[in-house]
Amino acid sequence: MIAQRPDHERIVITGVGLTAPNGNSLPEFRQALLANRSGVSPYEIRYFGPTLAGVCNFDELRYQRRKEVRRGTRAGSIGIFCAREAVLDAGLDWENVDKSAVGVYVGVTEHGNVETENEIYLIKAYDYDTKFWSHHHNPRTVANNPAGEITLNLGITGPHYTLGAACAAGNAGLIQGLQMLRIGDCDLALCGGVSESIHTFGIFASFNSQGALARHDDPAKASRPFDAARNGIVVAEGGCMFVLERLSDARSRGAKVYGEVIGYAMNSDASDFVLPNPDRQAECVRLAMRRAGLNPQDVDLVSTHATGTTSGDAQECQALRSVFGADGRTLFNNTKSFIGHAMGAAGALELAGNLPAFDDGVCHATINLDELDPECELPGLVANQPREAGRIRVILNNSFGMLGTNSVVIVRKT
Repeated sequence: MIAQRPDHERIVITGVGLTAPNGNSLPEFRQALLANRSGVSPYEIRYFGPTLAGVCNFDELRYQRRKEVRRGTRAGSIGIFCAREAVLDAGLDWENVDKSAVGVYVGVTEHGNVETENEIYLIKAYDYDTKFWSHHHNPRTVANNPAGEITLNLGITGPHYTLGAACAAGNAGLIQGLQMLRIGDCDLALCGGVSESIHTFGIFASFNSQGALARHDDPAKASRPFDAARNGIVVAEGGCMFVLERLSDARSRGAKVYGEVIGYAMNSDASDFVLPNPDRQAECVRLAMRRAGLNPQDVDLVSTHATGTTSGDAQECQALRSVFGADGRTLFNNTKSFIGHAMGAAGALELAGNLPAFDDGVCHATINLDELDPECELPGLVANQPREAGRIRVILNNSFGMLGTNSVVIVRKT
């Protein structure tokens, strides 16, 4: 069904820019995933104290001046770095690109908490006198900030906004970019997701109060989806931005193509604030496959969402078993076991880390899987060591979030 679309309606990925706790480019990130190298490290944040996190180490000053970094936000800096890297990776003649025809669509889990906590902490020294409140606070905390900072830095005059889709946001940004290209709202889309979550103590305190914050003596082993001893989420920051184009445009300029987005779906559980609903997740996967014209046996690799929580991992596996059955043909892996949960960036990063499998035929592992929880049994689950698959042509990327928002993206090798 998708192959029958004319080239101007087929949407492809031509550029990837990212920063993750274990790599600042797709080649670095992929190398870390294949080498089983974790990006989780000890971390301390005020009021909460020592914990663990996935911390990025990219050069903020590569594309920004110090004044711009001080005035803006961490999420904005992550977005700018990733967007600039994606543009370079796509081989675009950026100076001659019509900036009014470029759309920027950025998924976020939350935005503004970091800046508000920082301001309250700073005016504490002045007995909470609000006359010392920063005049930069409003532009830092508006919901469209990360996408807006990207447009300011790159001189983009086309549409920009963020999409609040909890931990499904990375996929949601990609889906939005695809839809806007299809309807002609833009000719080039910069889309994906960003997260600055580790800089707010509130997220650690909240997960801790839920009994859902991971702890381990060895930081590299703390994020352990599907494992019987898993005990929660490792919070991470990060970002990933894609360049999306119509296939006709990509071919006309001789661009390299990572893959074609052939299916997607989003739906809602409508059942609980936090607990996932496996029936709705399965429906989302099936809808994305139906739109792509695929059967379960056509999917070579599923990038799972699993975060390391007891109920969440088991529920997703229940959903996946109901869709893919027990033949073991489809492979399953998990990227959060390496970097923790990058929240709004998670879906985009996890898709990006698997895209090179189209060329090298290798499925990266799920690490830290010492004892598989029987409730997380998945035929085809790749555990602890990468697997030579030989031929990977279709990748399905799961990304789910609080308040029951589910997203699925399917990409095919072109």
